[in-house]
Amino acid sequence: QVQLVESGGGLVQAGGSLRLSCAASGSIFSINAMGWYRQAPGKQRELIAGITSGGNTNYADSVKGRFTISGDNAKNTWYLQMNSLKPEDTAIYYCNAGGTTDWGETFGSWGQGTRVVVSS
Repeated sequence: QVQLVESGGGLVQAGGSLRLSCAASGSIFSINAMGWYRQAPGKQRELIAGITSGGNTNYADSVKGRFTISGDNAKNTWYLQMNSLKPEDTAIYYCNAGGTTDWGETFGSWGQGTRVVVSS
């Protein structure tokens, strides 16, 4: 099994910054891609940033220019640096990773989520 654990959420004022972390553990042979999602109250979960093992990144228009995804492949840890936060960024943030286990099976795992609240 592969486990993902997010951390770094919290309460911040509009215009502030937070950095989320996602650490993967377990029988991981390789991770092909990782993404950060968020789900605001009453809304569907949406992909906001993704990164491949090769370092290619993509962002939702709503966060482009404000959020930066990065990763440390050696540590199986990824980050989401969030700057210029807005009240509409308030949501539960989840990480998701897909790859291959030590015994050759593909996996896709979710973290438990970390709450971000941006006050106006």
